[in-house]
Amino acid sequence: MDSAAVRRRTALGVAVLTASVLLALVSPGSAEAAASSCAGRKVRTLPFSTGSVQVYKRGGYICAMTFARTPGSRKKMSVSVQARGGRPVVDDGLFSHHAGPVTVHAGRRCVWIKGSVGGGSVSSGWILC
Repeated sequence: MDSAAVRRRTALGVAVLTASVLLALVSPGSAEAAASSCAGRKVRTLPFSTGSVQVYKRGGYICAMTFARTPGSRKKMSVSVQARGGRPVVDDGLFSHHAGPVTVHAGRRCVWIKGSVGGGSVSSGWILC
């Protein structure tokens, strides 16, 4: 390989690296928001007195997140998704905005979704069969 080709490849590498650094600096919040959400389309919202559970579906996978009605202070939150015949996948703890996401492979099976924020909670029963 001649020196001109090496210089072109090096310049291309530097340009790609610079562009990726600039994108990371310009939008740090959007990368975090994308990492903490469910993929797919929203199929259900389960409201309750202190928040809601949003349910998403994509290719046999079910994903759920619990959101507080009044975000800000840290409070006890949980979200749980269980495919029929399987064990529940749970995320619980002290959160200021949301619990989750939790994802299970349901295929064509029914799922049971639970969520809570503080003293309020919701339980779906078997849905999305």
